[in-house]
Formats: sequence, C-alpha cells, structure tokens
Amino acid sequence: MARVYNFAAGPANLPEEVLKEAAEEMLDYKGTGMSVMEMSHRSKAFDAIIKEAEQDLRDLYGISDDYAVMFLQGGASTQFAAIPMNLMKSGKADYIVTGNWSNKAYKEAQMYGDITLVANTKDKNYTYIPDLDSLEYSDDADYLYVCWNETIHGTTYRQIPPTKANIVADVSSCFLSEPMDISKFGVVYGGAQKNIGPAGVVVAIVRKDLISDEVMAGTPTMLKWKTQMENDSMYNTPPCYAIYICGKVFKWIKSIGGLEAMKERNEKKAAILYDFLDKSEMFKSTVEKKDRSLMNVPFVTGDDALDKEFIAAATAAGLVELKGHRSVGGMRASIYNAMPIEGVEKLVAFMEEFEKAHK
Repeated sequence: MARVYNFAAGPANLPEEVLKEAAEEMLDYKGTGMSVMEMSHRSKAFDAIIKEAEQDLRDLYGISDDYAVMFLQGGASTQFAAIPMNLMKSGKADYIVTGNWSNKAYKEAQMYGDITLVANTKDKNYTYIPDLDSLEYSDDADYLYVCWNETIHGTTYRQIPPTKANIVADVSSCFLSEPMDISKFGVVYGGAQKNIGPAGVVVAIVRKDLISDEVMAGTPTMLKWKTQMENDSMYNTPPCYAIYICGKVFKWIKSIGGLEAMKERNEKKAAILYDFLDKSEMFKSTVEKKDRSLMNVPFVTGDDALDKEFIAAATAAGLVELKGHRSVGGMRASIYNAMPIEGVEKLVAFMEEFEKAHK
C-alpha cells in the first residue's frame, strides 16, 4: 500500500529519509549486531547517540552552555507539575491561557501555588493571541507560562511577552519549525511526537541557574531537573529509541539548511492552505489572521454533516487524520516539518474539487 498523507496532530508523520535510514539500521546499528531498541543505555554506542543528538539540537537553536538540554519521560503533560515544583520560590506564577494545553497547565499549577491568570482567550473559543503589550504582569512572579503554539486551536505567538519574569514556553507542536532565540526564555520544552520524533520523549531546555536543589517539598526525584541534568538524562533508562529517531530528525533538518530553511518551507506550505481558505466559499479558517499557526490549521464548513462527508472522502483519497478536535469541530490539518509540500497541494486540490462538487 502506498504511504498516505498524514495530517494527524500527533503522533505525526516523520521524514521518509529518517524512516528509511532507521529501517536499514533496525537489525544492526553501525556494526553493533543489534538494534538501538535492544541496546543498553550505558553502552558506548548509545552514549554517542544521545550526546550527538544533544549537540545537533544545540547547533540548530544556537543553545549556549548556560542551558541544560534534557531528554525526559512522561510527555509534556508531566512538566505541567514539574515546572512549578522546580521553579516556584515565591510561590507565585503568571499564566496566559490561549487554548486547551495552556489551560491544562494552568489548572495543574493551581495545586502548587498562587497562580495569576494574566489573560484567557476562551471568550472567543481560543481563536486569537491577546495583545501582549497591554497585559498586566506580576512583579513578583517566579515565571510566566505560555503555550507557544496551540495544537488544537491553531494559534501561535509571534512576540515575546514583555514580562520581567522567566518565560516558560511549551513548544510541543512548533518544535524546530523556525528559528527561536532560546536566550529570551527560562525554559523551552515540548513532546517529540508532533514535530521531531516518535512518542515517548520530551525535550526540556532549561537555563542552568534555574536548576537547583531548592525545589518544592515532595517533588519526586524523577521530576527534579537537577537529578536529570546531573545524570545526563540517564538517571534511569531513558526512551532510547525515541531519542535515536529525534537525533536523526535533527540531522535531517541540518541537511536541508537548518531552521531558516525550515521556516521558509513551512511558510510556503501554510500559505498554500490559508490562501485557499481565504478565498473559499465553503471552507473557512477559524483563527484570526495575525495569530495563525504554521503547524496546525483548523477549518470548518459550518455544516457538521458536510464536514463528516469531507473527512470520509479525504480519507478514502489517502488524506488521513483530518478530523478536528471536538472543542473546535470541523477539520484540522497539521502540516508539521515532515509534511511535504506535495501533501498540502494535494489537500487543497481535493478541497477545490469537493467544493465544486457540492455547489
């Protein structure tokens, strides 16, 4: 069977070059006589894999030695608790809620301290990013939390919030999609399964001065960033194979020109889809233009029955996982780094034909 165009929000598609290379190494990784799946995380071979992956990620983002890079477990959602546990010193933090994922993080943090909701865009079903310059930030907050790209609602930040606090950014669904000045943030973290690898690993980039023994009482050993940093992400057995694939994705991004080239590629893909949505009489974008994500594109027809018909027809045509999240409805095309431009072109061509057939 031919490969489909997979528009899933995550786990999502991976570069074919990476999959083919991993397939070739499945039974014998570089003469070790075994798969990385079978390999001891204490072996020289895996030590080289994880160190190379870290260095390639540092190269791509330009991450300085002031930051620790950790490959963790539990997914991004586990960090919803780990963040206040590690960062809260005054017991206060600011949160901006712009969708499902930042809202979950906000609710989790309320168990650990005094949380100020600086802004909440639920009033328009999370279809925009607030005016960051007009918000009131706390003077004594330990950190400000944002979800840089909301996977479900398809919004993204394009400005650094003007706060004095350390900024924590969940970048799960926009990881390595474009350049990002890590030095502007205290913490940048995200799950791998949307844009940089398979499910099972979360990457946390944390400024080292924020990592200490002074954590909240009761913080589990595994959730202490100092534990993970001092043990090079191997306090226990890490998700070895997921890290191995992430490392290959990092090299793939380098091979196509790095993050500037990736941004150009992603902008071109997104423009094809958004340009069609803006002129279509049937399909409409649900997000304010200025805040549209390059990665996740929700759209609707306004007719639930027609949405279902479209999703079924698209699936039959090899354009899969287009059903939107229940909180938004309609459709959602996640066009992550690994989605080829041909996939977006085929989706738009299919949408055009569908619209003509239903006029």
